[in-house]
Amino acid sequence: MMQERININVSAIDYENTSKAIISTLGNVEKMVHGENDFIVTDSEFAFGWHFYVVCVNKSLVKRLSDQMGPDFEKIKGKGLEHKFLTWLSDKVSQKNLKVKLAIKEEMESSKFGIF
Repeated sequence: MMQERININVSAIDYENTSKAIISTLGNVEKMVHGENDFIVTDSEFAFGWHFYVVCVNKSLVKRLSDQMGPDFEKIKGKGLEHKFLTWLSDKVSQKNLKVKLAIKEEMESSKFGIF
């Protein structure tokens, strides 16, 4: 059965370190909630001095994270599971002082603002 996924567009100056930070953060989540192979990070495309890539995360992993965090997850800024997760992941990665922007892929594609 196809897993439901949250697809996140990542724009970063530094692919190497941002992708490492995202992979280690999500790897820790997997350990915490006993997930396995619950996310993928694509290769990047480089344009305008930025790297663009996609992180696909199984919704089941995010649900388990939110269950585990309980009320703390509810307090995170954002409407619904996906946006709260986006905020949570952004916070984790930006703690490492990396210049990175995250957005829900489907929403970006329907937006009239283009890349940024």
